[in-house]
Amino acid sequence: MASNLPAFTHTVTERFLRYVVIDTQSDPASATCPSTEKQKDLGRLLVRELKAIGIADAHLDEYGYVYATIPANTNKNVPVICFCSHMDTSPDCTGKNVKPQIVKGYRGGDIVLPADPTPVIRAAEHPALAEQIGNDLITTDGTTLLGADNKAGLAEIMDAAHFLINNREVKHGTIKILFTPDEEIGRGVDKADLKKLGADFAYTIDGETAGNLEDETFSADGATITIEGISTHPGFAKGKMEHAIKIAAAIVDRLPKDTCSPETTEGRQGFLHPVGIMGGLEQVTLSFIVRDFTDEGLKEKEALLEGIVKEVMKSYPRSTYRMEIKQQYRNMKQVIDRHPEIVDYAVEAIRRAGLEPVRTSIRGGTDGSRLSFMGLPCPNIFAGEHAFHSRLEWVSRQDMEKAVKTIVHLATIWEERA
Repeated sequence: MASNLPAFTHTVTERFLRYVVIDTQSDPASATCPSTEKQKDLGRLLVRELKAIGIADAHLDEYGYVYATIPANTNKNVPVICFCSHMDTSPDCTGKNVKPQIVKGYRGGDIVLPADPTPVIRAAEHPALAEQIGNDLITTDGTTLLGADNKAGLAEIMDAAHFLINNREVKHGTIKILFTPDEEIGRGVDKADLKKLGADFAYTIDGETAGNLEDETFSADGATITIEGISTHPGFAKGKMEHAIKIAAAIVDRLPKDTCSPETTEGRQGFLHPVGIMGGLEQVTLSFIVRDFTDEGLKEKEALLEGIVKEVMKSYPRSTYRMEIKQQYRNMKQVIDRHPEIVDYAVEAIRRAGLEPVRTSIRGGTDGSRLSFMGLPCPNIFAGEHAFHSRLEWVSRQDMEKAVKTIVHLATIWEERA
């Protein structure tokens, strides 16, 4: 079915440029929710803008979540759909004093960033740039990340809401909006009130290339190995000391060199990845993340890790270890496959927005992974963000506008098919 929507007058770029200058970096060391109070600065702005659009129930709760409702304008019984994006930016790269620049009518080639010539967005390293000739690209000045992950998604949902409120002849069911804190540190839905939200199905707007739809994520566990060594005075240690740091180093050294790590895998291959080491002679804690698309793959990697540990410990007979596995999230596909219409309608919406839909898997997780297992099936739709978590981050105006159209078409398709 062809698009019969009124003409769009987009506000997405102006909104995006407003949002990225607000520092919303989350903090994994903080125990509060949100992990940083400054995330609420953006939340308050979003609520003001939602109310200005005409969405009366928009509000920010004590935990930094923004909730809002676009009421239905149809007599049909349409499932309630939620669109979700996160407000925080990654702790991996500073998000303070973001100074965005617009490269109008990109002509190809490398992009040198104005404030720091060292980081260059090289066309050879960013093949997606080849699809952006003639488009307007937004980057940083080279000193910070941009925050397109996920402020592009915020701006796109806001622009779509603005369109739907101002074009009441476009029929849709009840639409819920959810903006979350702390997604980048894995806590994005810790305090989400799904009963209050009241949605049947959801979509995160947090993907990369225009046209992409992600209905599968890694499954994820965390593994912690605690090693108890034998401590003695180093001057009298012969035949007595068993050094916990050296035991930990031997474990890391025996990890596979050519497989099973982030730097040696791609596609549907999982990995075992050490992310932290802490301690001293007597006790060391090794932290790992374990990733695979299947639960069986997780178990295999965890068994591989424990096998390595046991083999190393044979050389340290008086030392002991303890290994703990903690579930982090699971592959959303296990839930989404029970509701094929969620993906089918998104594919059709992308097509109506003038793009070729591409279904892909995420080598990572999203808020949608956990939402799906909390009872809210939630695939991920493109936002147009690229090179996220870095000073080379960029997004194109045209891709953001395509995302807005995809959201609006998706709202109408749910109403049509009801």
